[in-house]
This record gives sequence, structure tokens and C-alpha cells, in this order.
Amino acid sequence: MWVRVTLPLIPGHPSAMFAMGAMSIRSNVLLRRSFTSGSGTLRRAGVVRRAAVASAATPKQSHYASAYDCECCPPGSPFLFRLPNTRFAGLSTRSVSSGGPAVLASTVPTSSNTVAEELVDYLNKSWTSFHATAESARMLSEAGFVRLSERDEWDLQKGGRYFFTRNMSSIVAFAVGEKYTPGNGFNIIGAHTDSPCPKLKPVSAVTKGGFLQVGVQTYGGGLWHTWFDRDLSVAGRVLLRRGRNDGRTSHELVRVARPILRIPTLAIHLDRTIGTDGFKPNTETHLAPLLSTAIKGELNTETVGKEEKDGKEPTDSKDGKASKDKNKPNHHPLLLAVLAEELDCDPHEIVDFELEVCDTQPSVIGGAAREFIYSGRLDNLASSFCALRAILDAGGGGSLREETGVRMVALFDNEEVGSDSTAGAGGTVLADAVHRTVQALCGASPGEGLAQRTARNSFLVSADMAHALHPNYMDKHEANHAPAMHKGVVVKHNANQRYATTSVTATLFRECAAVENIPTQDFVVRNDMGCGSTIGPILSTNLGIRTVDVGVPQLSMHSIREMCGTEDIEICAKHFTAFFDHFAKIDAQFDDADA
Repeated sequence: MWVRVTLPLIPGHPSAMFAMGAMSIRSNVLLRRSFTSGSGTLRRAGVVRRAAVASAATPKQSHYASAYDCECCPPGSPFLFRLPNTRFAGLSTRSVSSGGPAVLASTVPTSSNTVAEELVDYLNKSWTSFHATAESARMLSEAGFVRLSERDEWDLQKGGRYFFTRNMSSIVAFAVGEKYTPGNGFNIIGAHTDSPCPKLKPVSAVTKGGFLQVGVQTYGGGLWHTWFDRDLSVAGRVLLRRGRNDGRTSHELVRVARPILRIPTLAIHLDRTIGTDGFKPNTETHLAPLLSTAIKGELNTETVGKEEKDGKEPTDSKDGKASKDKNKPNHHPLLLAVLAEELDCDPHEIVDFELEVCDTQPSVIGGAAREFIYSGRLDNLASSFCALRAILDAGGGGSLREETGVRMVALFDNEEVGSDSTAGAGGTVLADAVHRTVQALCGASPGEGLAQRTARNSFLVSADMAHALHPNYMDKHEANHAPAMHKGVVVKHNANQRYATTSVTATLFRECAAVENIPTQDFVVRNDMGCGSTIGPILSTNLGIRTVDVGVPQLSMHSIREMCGTEDIEICAKHFTAFFDHFAKIDAQFDDADA
């Protein structure tokens, strides 16, 4: 259907006619323009037209007259046509300048969905796994979840909502249904808080070629070439022994917002083969970021000795051979001074730290139609955020009145390096959470096989980002399993058990979405390509819980800047919420295959 709007005739100018397609906001709505004169004539015509429309309008029609008011446009701007009181009111319809007829311009939404905007805010506060855990804890606390300590005895109640952290880098949140009975299942969504990045070495001070550099070690399988020529900084956890704290050691988070580091590429004039051989940086010798020139660094900090100033190795006075100087700092005093400024402490109060190199460019919503999120760490903070939103929104705003099981979200650290750590999925954090919760709720007489019965009635959604079809590399996907953006959460399959999905778990997960008319799609890697893995097979193996591997489709995975669709975040959050709301009823309709 086409809606045709004819503007009043303007003396000396052909009538302006617009044709606009009555499509949904998410579609590309086209605006056709038949002007043949220049932009100057258009501006003069616009003034005449607005005066004519305003004078002819009755009070009842005055809101229609404002449809042609473009006083907001500065002189020289293209014509802006606004439609009030229509389904297109939230769209900008600024046309493109052209001397030719029938120019097409896309109408652009003026805002994106709320869930995507909340994710962007979450990402900008979550530079590291430590910060992501802290931000997750803040969200849960504000929603009424009670913080627990693994060192204390737990006193849990039906209808209660709780969370705890481990190592400040992993977090488990759970809500106990008011109708919970011993042996009922845990409905769990698992994700991870870490992402590939360079991390500072224990001794990071490097001085070469008149520059102060920071020694780093690579964490995970990053696309390291994307870290070059970026405005970088540091963030992470710092151990402090403040004088005002009576010498007690505290754990504090730090994030230096301003860019203080950079990894410059080599000029093409000095690397003539890069165009034919490709960019192949050595991560040991080429990836050390520059902190400052040596001269500036020393002028801004206390000096630590003549030999260190000159960038020379300390020598033994007897034989002249290099020897380790016990007074040589592990980290550049300039770096410590920057950290001390952020933490409001003295540099000597910094005992140690775990710092990551981070990109300072903020996460944003982008794309001509505002349909993408551009950010680092989408893998896998997007999944983590959607899981948190689901446990907060399930039951119609978090209600547990009709819940018969336990809703749980577990966000792990160290997935990018295999999960084998105390805070990783290969550790005991999830098993401890489930067993302690069951024990606290059931008292001293749990009954035979309670832990095993609980596991068999439980279900895990292993959420990690998926590979969207790349338009420039379409041959990298198998034709029947090529996930697209805006088309739903991807269910991942692998015959070699790189993913834990089975036909049963995939069906259960899809049917939770079907109740709310939420789309899903499937992914299988090509036979001639390797397949990554997730926390799914690890947890399924260790706990014996039915598991499905899923993810939001994205591009540029493991780059310093990744991208995904805004609608996919909203779809994922709704799907995860539907899982918490409907899984128990759907599972009850399935026969026990092992009975």
C-alpha cells in the first residue's frame, strides 16, 4: 500500500509530491522526491509553503501544518519532511541532495531498542572480567538479590534471591521458586565474563629505543592485528595496602579511561612485503605497547638510578657482567603513578595487580539504520547480559510465586583459555552452587540420591556467541546452516561433541521460544573446518545435566571491535526469559527416555 501526500502548489515552482511506502519501522521505508531544482530554490519554496499551510490551517488542523515545518534545519540543509501522528513519527526522513529525479533515501529510526541500549551501557562499564562481575553484582543487588559469601553458612528460603562471586571474576545468581520441593531441577543459563586481550606481565617494565613499553602476554585466541594503532589503556584488579587501613590488603578495581598506550604498526615504507605476505605480527616482539618516551617518563616520575635511566642492564662492580638489580622496579614508575592517581593512593601502596590492555573507544549503537552494536567483548558479555536480564525479568518482573524449581545464572571466567581454573566452568563453582543450595533448602534429611535426582531434572543453556554469515566470506558457512542477524538465537550442533546439543535439548529450547513466537536458527560448522567449543560440554560432562549450546550471531569475533545486531539482543533476552518461564511445563510433557 502506498500513501501519497501532495503539498500545496508553490508559485514559480512545480508541486512537490512524496510517495511513502507503508511498511514497518524495521523495514526500509523509501522516500521518493521529484524535485528538479537546486537546494536554494527548495529552501525558498519551503518558506512559502510553510506560510501558506500555516495560514490555511484551522486550529483543528494546526498539528498537520507542523508536518511541513523544518525550522530545525540550518541553512543549506537538505529538505526535512516529518510525519506527525503516524506510525512513522519516530523516523527521520531527511532526503539526500541530488540534482536528478526520483532519488531514494532510507528512513532511519531515531532510537534503538531499550535492551540493546542497556547492553551498551553494561559493556562500557565492563572492561574486564572483574568489572563485568562487579557490574553484574550491582544489577542484582539493586533488584533485591542478597549477596552470599562462600566462606559463610548459607541460610536460604523459598522465594529468596541470592548471588555470590568467586575471585571477583565469576558470579552465580539464583532464585528459589516458592513451590520448590527437594529433587526439582535447576534451570541454568551459563556464559562467561572473559575475552581475548593482552595482559600485563608480572614484570612489565621494558625500555627500548628511547621508549618506555609495557610487556604483555596474550590471553586467549585474539585477532591480535586488530590491536595495532588503537587508543589503549589498562584496567583490572589491584592489591592495595593502604596506610589508613592499618596495613590490611584490599582488592580494588581500576580503569584508566584516558588512552595511555598504543601499539604502532610499522610504516609500509619499511615493510614492503606486507601487501603480498600479509600482516603477521610476532606477539612477543611486536605487541608491546608504548607508554611514553623514556625522557618524558623519567621527567614525570621519580628516577630509580642512573643505569636504569640509560636503559642499560645493571652490572656487577667486580666482573662487569649483567646481574639482576633488586632495586629495579617490576613496572615503570610512570605506570604506577597513573594507577595511583586513579586509585587515590600512593604508588608504594600498590602491592600487585592483574591488569589487561583495553580499548578506550566506547561501545556504541551504529549502522545507517541503527541496527548494530559496535563494541569489544561482545563475546561473551552480550550473552552474560541477556542471562542477567532474563533472571530479573522472568515470572513477570522476577516473581517466584509459581516457580517449582530454581532459576540460576552462572557467569564464568577463563573460558577463552579452556575453563580450567577455580573461577572457570571446569572448576567447582557451579557444582558447589547447586549442592549447597539443595542442602540448605532440604535440611539434614535430603533423602536418597537427592543430588543425582536434582541433576537429572535440571537443564543448562550454554550461551556463547555464534558466527553470523559474513557477506564477504560466504564460503565459510555450510549453505543450510548460515545464521543471519535479526533472525533469532542460534542453536549449535556438532556430531563430535564440541557442542553439547542433542535433538532433545534443542527441541526443548526451541519450544520455550515457540510459546512466545520467538524465532531460532541452527548452526553446523563445515566438515572441512575446525570447530570451537564452549562451557557446554565441560559442564554437561562434569555435572550430568542436559545441555544445549546456543548463541547470538555476530561478526568479527575475537577482534578488538566486534559487531552484532540490536534486535538479536532483544530476541535473546526474551528467549532466555521464556526459558525460565516455560521450561518446567514443557519438560513435563516429554516422556522420560530412560524410564
